[in-house]
Amino acid sequence: MMDNVLLVAKREFRQIVAMKSFWLTLLLLPAALAIGPLFARGLDEPESQRVVVIDRAGGTVSDAIAARFGMEADRHMMRDLARYVQKHRIEGKIPDAKWAKSDRWFSDTDVLAFRKEGGVDAAITRIDAIRGKDTPEFKSHAPAYVVARADERLTQAGDDALQDGVDDLFRQNKENKDIGADYVVLVGSEFPRDPNVRLWSSEQPDSDFVQTIQDVLTGELRLGLLQSRGVARDEARVIQDARPAIAVTAPPPGGGAKEAVLIRSILPLAAAYILMLSLLMSGSWMLQGSVEERSNKLIESLLACIRPDELMYGKLLGSLAVGLSMIGVWVICAAVAAFATQGAIADMIRPALEPLTSPFNIVTMIYFFILGYVAISIIFVAIGALADSMSEAQGYLMPVMLLILLPITFLINSVVAGKEGLFIQVLTWVPLWTPFAVLARLGMGIEVWVVLATGAFLAAFVILELVFLGRLFRASLLATGQKPGLRQLVERLKPARE
Repeated sequence: MMDNVLLVAKREFRQIVAMKSFWLTLLLLPAALAIGPLFARGLDEPESQRVVVIDRAGGTVSDAIAARFGMEADRHMMRDLARYVQKHRIEGKIPDAKWAKSDRWFSDTDVLAFRKEGGVDAAITRIDAIRGKDTPEFKSHAPAYVVARADERLTQAGDDALQDGVDDLFRQNKENKDIGADYVVLVGSEFPRDPNVRLWSSEQPDSDFVQTIQDVLTGELRLGLLQSRGVARDEARVIQDARPAIAVTAPPPGGGAKEAVLIRSILPLAAAYILMLSLLMSGSWMLQGSVEERSNKLIESLLACIRPDELMYGKLLGSLAVGLSMIGVWVICAAVAAFATQGAIADMIRPALEPLTSPFNIVTMIYFFILGYVAISIIFVAIGALADSMSEAQGYLMPVMLLILLPITFLINSVVAGKEGLFIQVLTWVPLWTPFAVLARLGMGIEVWVVLATGAFLAAFVILELVFLGRLFRASLLATGQKPGLRQLVERLKPARE
């Protein structure tokens, strides 16, 4: 019997592997891993947005805006440096550098000290002196905003000429960002007595940008009001800049509870998603082969040589071999991307492999992946025995796939959001969705007794499927041209009469 099962499995495997769609699907993930760094490189280097300030109040406001955005740019640079040295584990070699502390909030005082020490250029020099040959260079990013003061012509322009000048800046921005503008801010000559300020934007303004401008202008407005009450400017500046010194302690990147759970969930979620994807593809290929066998009358020749049970088990084994082959290639490509390359893709994959350090997690993922694959594949095999054409097979397949996929979509979204409510608990105990739910929850943390109990429940479900859907498969094999109703389907699920 085993020889016949393996013979059918080999035939099923070769038939599916010969399809062009199989190779296109197989190469999908390697292509994504190859192209991903190119997109990531482009996303990591956003262009600076240019802010032109028309300051008719004497120039102090434009200086304050430039100083604020410069301060924020250096603060973000210090955060990037801290994340870099933490990610590459070299922070211990420069313990005296404040910008190497990834667990703190950088105050204005820290930023000023950073500038005094030489800024990002001095930091890069220190990093290059200690980093290893395999550690990539630190790449500084362009500041989010570059502030420039408007020329005299625009500062003195009337209303109509002012609008024309702003429009010209927006047009020039599309051709040359060094002379155009993304934002134009107009501060009137009566500021702060007249607090009205006008803002033009070439597109929908960023809320953080507007908030920063408002904070700077609020500070300058209060400073002017203090001066108007007789407070000297230097003293008013001290009062305006007074603020509490808050010492913030934060976890390192990826060390927060939510971040850590999300990172640990990447691999289990990927396993659930790949299970779903591979089932979609291999199920479609298996259906296509079964329908062709029935339409070409090949099924009669097969049954003359082997038993129906051997045909069913062979198809299941062949489909499982196809799915595992695809997954094996994808895992190898992901491992190469994680350990043999550098870049955003590798940096994301490496910490996500943490679940593989636990033998229990490895066994759980393999067990539920294989049983989940078999549980759904049995349904596809039964549909293939019922359908005489691909259109008829699709008619059976669509409601089944919707029944499987819709809850899985909500399940994955819930796990990504860090939620584990009643819906996920219920899906964990429904055998049709148990493999996906257990795999998805593995990164969040799932009780051992739940894994063992649902594993046993899933195994019992697969055995029942083999019994009842096996009867349906055997009874439907030679019923070509007969479209069974509900009563006929129920009859086929019953044991065959001797």
